[in-house]
Amino acid sequence: MFEFFSVARHPFFIMSTSSPLRIGLVGAGGIVKQRHMPGLSALENVQITAVANSSTTSAKAFCAEWAPEARIYARWEDVVDNEDVDIVWVGAPPCLHHDASCFGLECGKHVFTQARMAATLPEAERMWEASIRYPELVTAICPAPHGMKNGGMMKKLLEEGAIGTPCHAVLHSFNAAWLDASQPAHWRQKIEVSGIQILTLGIYIEVLQRWLGHIVEVGARGRVVIPERQGYQVEIPDFVNILARFRSGLEATLMFSGVAAHAPGDKLWIYGSGGTLTYDFTTDEITLGGPKSAPVTVPVPSELQREWTVEADFIRAVRDPSAPRPRPDFTEGVCYMRVVEAVWESMENGAMVKCV
Repeated sequence: MFEFFSVARHPFFIMSTSSPLRIGLVGAGGIVKQRHMPGLSALENVQITAVANSSTTSAKAFCAEWAPEARIYARWEDVVDNEDVDIVWVGAPPCLHHDASCFGLECGKHVFTQARMAATLPEAERMWEASIRYPELVTAICPAPHGMKNGGMMKKLLEEGAIGTPCHAVLHSFNAAWLDASQPAHWRQKIEVSGIQILTLGIYIEVLQRWLGHIVEVGARGRVVIPERQGYQVEIPDFVNILARFRSGLEATLMFSGVAAHAPGDKLWIYGSGGTLTYDFTTDEITLGGPKSAPVTVPVPSELQREWTVEADFIRAVRDPSAPRPRPDFTEGVCYMRVVEAVWESMENGAMVKCV
């Protein structure tokens, strides 16, 4: 783990929209190229000035395509502690989120980090503590695209009592990405890279806690179906089933699998005293049914729909301290990391575990 030293923080200035904002990338893989670079490239006066990736060869290939003016560094630390960088954009796997984020804040940089928040709960908590020490610096975790489009409508319907009092819920997130035993272990299956993250667990905990409140207790069972992949011993479960209790009293069954062939798309059912509400994460369709009426599709007004504006939202907050801070912030990240940690503890000891 990187050891932090006393670092002279760079001066912090409120930048006008005409001032260039300089971004240093720590990790420039698929998610950065596919999701973040289109958004950043569309913004005026935003420059990629420094890049470190898993290798200098891959960093050169990235810069040739996206940022020919950027300087390439072999060490990520040289991207962070850099007078030509205002924002540290962490696109590396979870094992590096803590070190790059905390060092970035120590160096006086705004920090955007990729989901999931960190490799362990203690690392996430230290990231949160660092963000509290430097409140003038903008910090954010990349939000889950799952449920982003119509999540505002879901929250509104629940708050208005569209299904009465929510009693229980079911969520499944299944795919067959890890079903082929002949394939090497994906980095998300390597505990030294991904940490305690399991499949889409952290993503959906973030979403569910935004819609339904905090989870306070979990019980979990999971299993590694294919324990060895080309000589690598897998420790992260191939599937996990979770019983979760929310502070409101709602109970939920959450099922995740990477070895489910021909599985349906990700979906959530919320059952209440006055009906049923569902969200299809593949189509973003919401349905609502009463006790005696069949479910119907809920139309979502445009003002409640949210498009992907993650990069623009972060840059706006950096330029204007009065602008809304992007979410999820590090506080929300710690909240879902506590649930993920409790899932592991429950799998290990076979008992219900409190998350708070």
